[in-house]
Amino acid sequence: MTAKELTLQSETNRKRLVEIVYNGGAGHIGGDLSCLNVMTALYFDVMNVNPEDPKMPERDRFVLSKGHCVEALYSVLEAKGFITKELTDTLGQFNSVLSGHPTIEVPGIEVNSGALGHGLPIGVGMAIAAKMDKQPWRTYVMMGDGEQGEGSIYEAAMAGSNYKLDNLVAIIDRNHLQISGNTEDVMKIDSVKERWTAFGWDVIEINGDSCEEILNAFHSIDYTNGKPHLIISHTTKGYGISYMENIAKWHHGMPNREQYEQAVNEISARIESLK
Repeated sequence: MTAKELTLQSETNRKRLVEIVYNGGAGHIGGDLSCLNVMTALYFDVMNVNPEDPKMPERDRFVLSKGHCVEALYSVLEAKGFITKELTDTLGQFNSVLSGHPTIEVPGIEVNSGALGHGLPIGVGMAIAAKMDKQPWRTYVMMGDGEQGEGSIYEAAMAGSNYKLDNLVAIIDRNHLQISGNTEDVMKIDSVKERWTAFGWDVIEINGDSCEEILNAFHSIDYTNGKPHLIISHTTKGYGISYMENIAKWHHGMPNREQYEQAVNEISARIESLK
């Protein structure tokens, strides 16, 4: 997949994501938008997955530790063919299988998640299982930057390097904003690269708003070097919608009709320019 192809697919997913949140009544749209490019790259270029056989034993595993951003995952799963548009349109409705956090009832979702700090420990366990069973599949974990204040993250980081889990890739969606405001005001997590390098991880820093940098990062990973991998993805909260970018209040919410139409128009214009 080329960077242009990934950009087009990401923008297509972004437009659908906005529709999902608007029709569903609410969502964690700011973080959805910041992690969407990386998530699209994982499902459309990086991971070995098959929507026709979601539980195939050799599939790669994805854990959305920042589970509140599940609307982004729904848009990607729909685009990839794991779930139908008809199912996605039930988000926010009574008795829908789709909820505000990932659940394993949804095809393509590996684990119930959303309790922050739990995703990486689960991913470490999955990666250890693959090593024990001598299986080639890999585990990818998407974390938030506000989530880095959870102590369980660092217990898992130690375990990942201790067990030489080079089949594990973690991504930090580093958009600098969380529900309470700027991450550095809530709980300082500066020196992220140095911290994870000290834990024994192979660390890459990228501009996560750039599809070219995302692809280059994943394609550069050495899965035989005996180290778990971390991609620090510097992103923009609310990326791709002008009035949402870098605004903390869009951590959770829903655009009104006028805002929704503006968002769709902005994304549609970019899609047309990429065709």
